[in-house]
Amino acid sequence: MPITLSVIKHKMDDHIGQHVLVTSQIGRRKTTKRHGILKETFPAVFVVELDPGKSSFERVSYSYTDILTKNIEVDFDAAQVN
Repeated sequence: MPITLSVIKHKMDDHIGQHVLVTSQIGRRKTTKRHGILKETFPAVFVVELDPGKSSFERVSYSYTDILTKNIEVDFDAAQVN
């Protein structure tokens, strides 16, 4: 069964309030990793509140399309270990 944006959103809804590790592609062979807590989900985007002191900004939002196109990876298990 192909994954759809609505399936991705429902999976994210199940993890609201949990620690998350978001790995995003920022260029050719370059990635950035951000740790935080999944705060909110909206129809097209979700919001991650970043860990304090590790970034110059407090929150970041991503589109469910980013997950579908593999521009970002979201991992809930790895975030709790670090």
